Amino acid sequence: MKGILSRAASNGELLEMIYLDNKGVISQRKVKVLSLDDESFRAYCYARSQQRTFLIRNVLSVGPERKILRGA
Repeated sequence: MKGILSRAASNGELLEMIYLDNKGVISQRKVKVLSLDDESFRAYCYARSQQRTFLIRNVLSVGPERKILRGA
């Protein structure tokens, strides 16, 4: 997981993640990782339109942003 976060921070790529907050609420978010620590990371959250700090242990799933192809 840290490898994906570190690579995204270096390359500026967007990630999609499923996150469990401290209240037990699960959400899907699109984020751009800004910095990475041992237990958390700072990212711009497009769902909230602001920078947020996320705990790595609360990330249920993370991966590259999915490109949606439309058309025939």
